[in-house]
Amino acid sequence: RSLETSFFEFRQTNQFADAVSAIPGIVNQYMDRQMKETVREAVQIQTDRLQDSIQRENDEFLHNIDENMKKAEVLTRSSHSSRTSYAITADLSEMELKKTLIEKMEGNKSIQRSDEQRNLYKALVEVYEADKAILDTYRESTILKRRREDEDHEGPSARPNRGSKRQKEGGEQASASTPSEKATRGAGGSTTGS
Repeated sequence: RSLETSFFEFRQTNQFADAVSAIPGIVNQYMDRQMKETVREAVQIQTDRLQDSIQRENDEFLHNIDENMKKAEVLTRSSHSSRTSYAITADLSEMELKKTLIEKMEGNKSIQRSDEQRNLYKALVEVYEADKAILDTYRESTILKRRREDEDHEGPSARPNRGSKRQKEGGEQASASTPSEKATRGAGGSTTGS
């Protein structure tokens, strides 16, 4: 009987030992599931953030292109040459692409990787600034041209009296003219007789 009792006690102890030894495996499985779920959720959150960020960048880029197209339409209406307007539209789109590329290069820090990339970046910035200056100058000259055309259409009665008696006699010419007339006179020569 003592052998039977010992065997029975051994089996119960062995089952308890089996149950205790199974606990780390169960805990590991639970932790694995929890970790996988946590990682999956973190990846999903980061993916959503990246998608939102990319969508915002795309929306902003498309908005900038729309604005440039509108600017090009204004320039098209003001210039009487369709060839010029197509070139301006292309230049505006190209400038927007250059600007976006510059921003991406700055954001990715790719300009710090090699001398070649740094030189390409500098050249791209220089070209962008030169194109911008050219288009700004073109826009300013178009605005001046449009103002002159508007003044011509208004007729002499609507124009300010630029040729007053006092100015013709040479008295206080500088104080009688407005700042815009001074700018026009400086940019386009004399304003009398136009």
